[in-house]
Amino acid sequence: MYSVKVEADFSSAHNLRGYKGKCEGLHGHNWKVEVAAGGAKLDRAGILVDFKLLKNKLDLVLEELDHQYLNHLPYFKKNNPTSENIARYVYDKIKGQGLKVKSVTVWESENSAATYEGRF
Repeated sequence: MYSVKVEADFSSAHNLRGYKGKCEGLHGHNWKVEVAAGGAKLDRAGILVDFKLLKNKLDLVLEELDHQYLNHLPYFKKNNPTSENIARYVYDKIKGQGLKVKSVTVWESENSAATYEGRF
C-alpha cells in the first residue's frame, strides 16, 4: 500500500456549541491540515497521486475556510466546527473530486490534532 501526504494551513475563528469551557466563546486558530492519499497501484510513471494536484485540491478547500467565522458557513451551521468535523469536511470535499483520500488530520494547535479516516 502506498501513501502520499501534503500539508497546508489556514486561519479562522469559531466557537463550540454545547461545550462548557473556554472554547464555547469566540476564538481563533492557525490550523494545519494534512491530507493523505493512499492506494495499491501506481500509474505508468510510478506515481500514486501527483503532489501538486493533491496540494491544489487542498488549497481550494482551505480557501473556503480561511479567515472565516466557521460557525457562519452552511456546513458548520449543522455540524459543530470541531477539529473532528473540519477534518471530515476537508475529507469529503477532496474525496468528492475523485481523489484517493485515505485520511485528513487537522491540528488546532502544535500539540492537538484530530484525524478523519474514511474508506478509499
